[in-house]
Amino acid sequence: MARGMVDTAGERQASTPRPRRAIRGRAGPQRRGGQSGVGAFLRRHRLAPYLLLLPSLAAIGLALIWPTLQVGLYSLQSFGEAQILGTLPAKWVGFGNFTTTLRDPEFWLSLRTTVIFAAVVVTLTMLIGTLVGLLLHRLGRRMAAFVSGAALLAWATPAVSASVIFVWFFSPDGGIVNWALEKLPHWLGGGQQWSQFNWATNGALPAYTIATLLVVWQSFPFIAVTVLAGLKSIPVELYESARVDGAGPWQSFRKITYPMLKPIFLILALLSIIWDFNVFTQTYIITGALGNRDEYNLALYSYSQAFQTPPQVGLGSALALILTVILLIITVGYVRANIKQGALA
Repeated sequence: MARGMVDTAGERQASTPRPRRAIRGRAGPQRRGGQSGVGAFLRRHRLAPYLLLLPSLAAIGLALIWPTLQVGLYSLQSFGEAQILGTLPAKWVGFGNFTTTLRDPEFWLSLRTTVIFAAVVVTLTMLIGTLVGLLLHRLGRRMAAFVSGAALLAWATPAVSASVIFVWFFSPDGGIVNWALEKLPHWLGGGQQWSQFNWATNGALPAYTIATLLVVWQSFPFIAVTVLAGLKSIPVELYESARVDGAGPWQSFRKITYPMLKPIFLILALLSIIWDFNVFTQTYIITGALGNRDEYNLALYSYSQAFQTPPQVGLGSALALILTVILLIITVGYVRANIKQGALA
């Protein structure tokens, strides 16, 4: 029995930790506590989401904010070919570029053309896109997939390729549109006068007729597919109740579809305004690469001022900022008006 007691005491003594190990064991938790303190600080101040956003914010700053600051700097300078080549330093002119632009009658002509063109194109795009979206909603699943896929091919077509195709359609040398108009009877406006009619060089109206058809053709599929997605979210029971109450298609659209999809329509209209104010590729190709100054919109006018011989980067930068301010005013006014109406929360 004494031997068992001795063994037990020895085992207890052997199991007792040494002091040096105890000191090391205390040092470990202190180090881990420092690391957890950083995490606690981030959680306490809710900084973790901002840390995750830092890479994206840095990319946006490099791709958007820094070029915008450079454009703003150029707009306050006389920056031309000599400054591009480095033979002369840039000359500070303050708001002289903005004053020169606002006093130029060509600027106001381009602004008027841009506003009229955007108003017509946005209206037609929204109308046709909505009608096609309603049609797709009524079709079967397979037919709707086929029609929407075919429509999206137009939306996915590069702007340069589509512009070249439409220019060929309206070409005075064998274009299919001139050929069809020539074959029409005189009481419908047809005749030989269309055989060599040049749509690109006979004023802004013929040229922007091509541009309107082209932009609407490329833009309406996005509107249609978006409207179709919104229609899928409306409960079918609402339409069934409306039919029981004797409502027709137009009443169902006015009382159910439009109120339910109004936020979507507002966003689509705003995006269309921004896009159609900045149409450049299509008008550049249709009008013949800056060949007719009376056919300029703001995008063509800004490009001609900045890069046409002699280049005036300062004037082009001022025009870019003026266009940005115009779009911001339209956007803010549009959003504020719809918030007051309760369309946007």
